Amino acid sequence: MADSSSSTNSSTVTQRWGDVEDDPQEVEVEESTSSSTPENNNSSSTSAVELPNLDSLAIDDENTKKNDFLDEPEDTQISAVTSGDTLYSTATKFEDLNLSPELLKGLYIEMKFTRPSKIQSISLPMILTPPYKDLVAQAHNGSGKTTCFVLGMLSRVDPNLKEVQALCICPTRELAIQNMDVLKKMGKYTGITSFPAIPSGSARIPIPRMAEIKDQVVIGTPGRIRDLMSSKKLNTSHLKVLVFDEADHMLDDDGFKDDSLKIRKLMEKDKARYQVLLFSATFSDTVRNFVSRVVKDGNQMFVKKEELTLDVVKQYKVNCPNEQAKIDVIRDRIFELGEKLGQTIIFVKTRESANELHKKLGDYGYGCTTIHGAIEKDFRDKIVKEFRDGLTKVLISTDLLARGFDQSQINLVINYNLPSKRDYPSDPDCEVYLHRCGRAGRFGRKGAVFNLLSTDREHMLLGKIEKHFGTHIVEVPDWKSNEDFEQALKAAGLL
Repeated sequence: MADSSSSTNSSTVTQRWGDVEDDPQEVEVEESTSSSTPENNNSSSTSAVELPNLDSLAIDDENTKKNDFLDEPEDTQISAVTSGDTLYSTATKFEDLNLSPELLKGLYIEMKFTRPSKIQSISLPMILTPPYKDLVAQAHNGSGKTTCFVLGMLSRVDPNLKEVQALCICPTRELAIQNMDVLKKMGKYTGITSFPAIPSGSARIPIPRMAEIKDQVVIGTPGRIRDLMSSKKLNTSHLKVLVFDEADHMLDDDGFKDDSLKIRKLMEKDKARYQVLLFSATFSDTVRNFVSRVVKDGNQMFVKKEELTLDVVKQYKVNCPNEQAKIDVIRDRIFELGEKLGQTIIFVKTRESANELHKKLGDYGYGCTTIHGAIEKDFRDKIVKEFRDGLTKVLISTDLLARGFDQSQINLVINYNLPSKRDYPSDPDCEVYLHRCGRAGRFGRKGAVFNLLSTDREHMLLGKIEKHFGTHIVEVPDWKSNEDFEQALKAAGLL
């Protein structure tokens, strides 16, 4: 692929989490591309859907390709705090949740699930049991939390009512697209339609010419949803479920708190009574305090902090004498040994460093793709799709893809630059580091993270990360030794 720098602009870098530029005040938005497109259109033939004999789904058949996304430690410790006198039973199988046959068919046939994950078995009864209390849920990466809120939305929607009934707000368009893909797959047989409220690089029409959205589920980014609501193209008077994905960032002062509050204020005008679901892998104390004020009578579910260190992923630090040594390590050690292991994602701090690293690796003959917030949106979608389809093996990214990006074939994460707090660069952003590590070893698989260090500041940042998580990150003895890297990969269970 051509150097992605050709698709970037030279505008001033917007200081925004995930390297995402602020959505401009809405002038145009894309046309509705709901899930009622030809390949997903079930709304006109709901009654004609041939439902399976649920007893014959043969989820225990050895010949059935099962979804192993939900492999997880059996000793994962979850704390659930319920509000009120409602009793909730743990769901050991999806049939325990009184789901429609259409949804069960989507779960077993399309998603190839065999059973709820531990997170799902606890949270789904709280989501789906009347009186449908709000839920604040913290769950580690790869535990299946996307399924929790997607299934929650699909379960509450009435396919016969052509009004927006579920709204999911995500911090990035990539995460919104990913969640939309899960929803379409899981809800394939339900007749439920969906609308992607995301920034678009093409196929736009002016807002005044848009019809009011009548799809039952809307998934999008906060700026776009805010503008659609302000323009009265998105009515929430029939809303039943409001989801904040990566809620810690959606409600953080440095994230999208202002947009989130604006959306909530606009929703008050529609006077709907809806359930709020807040999901994230991490919650800062500041956000917890904020949530405690917004969610007055809700349930809570948290994974113990030590469970969030992602022990399934082996972390290493590599002392490099300079920046060129970092590139040599990637090129001559990690790439050579990891060529047959799966896919690799390299995290950098800025757009400029992403483009520079892309060029240098390209000059050495290594094909890779690069993604960051300045790349044109349609091209970003193309880059992500090629990576998901396995057409590219190495992806360089800013923190645009640090959170929520699910790709099961990623075995290696390289932190070319460590994440630090924007306002306090001498302090590491431990939550972003955790999310970066979570891109490898998804859903219980093996993975390795290599932190490349060449300055005193980088050593200091990693030291603070170790202290924060109470862990010791193993050092690769010699950055020039193939044997040392091979041993590291073996210890991670990858060779």
